[in-house]
Amino acid sequence: MKPYCLKPIPVPRFEEAAGFYTSAQRSDTMRKIRSANTKPERLLRKALWAKGFRYRIHPKHVPGRPDVFIRKYRLAIFVDGEFWHGRNWHAKKEKIISNRGFWIPKIERNMQRDEEVDRLLDHLGWTVIRFWDQIVLKDLDTCVKTVQAYAHTAFHLRNSIEEAGFDADADFTNFTS
Repeated sequence: MKPYCLKPIPVPRFEEAAGFYTSAQRSDTMRKIRSANTKPERLLRKALWAKGFRYRIHPKHVPGRPDVFIRKYRLAIFVDGEFWHGRNWHAKKEKIISNRGFWIPKIERNMQRDEEVDRLLDHLGWTVIRFWDQIVLKDLDTCVKTVQAYAHTAFHLRNSIEEAGFDADADFTNFTS
């Protein structure tokens, strides 16, 4: 299976020649946005480490370079930024005013790549868990319980857990200690 089997959504280069303009202040702001080791990632990693999980971060040999990679339990965990990965995309897409020709294809391509990486990792036998960064910040405990639930569930049973739509607080209270 090829890593990216769908035809990629073309994303134009963000440059003045392509008709995209930005202020120096906006450029400075965008330059400070991190793609790795964000605050939500660090918080989740610290909480997982405290619970005894040992992991690798951003391994280059794994498709999609997960934010947290737990080989022992075959888990690939991503902490996705809500804007960059398209949370509530249909509503937010309409609110983008400037440089729509760049941002809409850019975010849609990110969403497409996320789906492709999920399928590839699943095909390779890994369980993919994706958290929105704001959910990690607001409800870290539930995120940790979710990881614990997947880690302590036999791999062949994980799909039935997803289909059942488990509630981490109600169903996995024994993992809180």
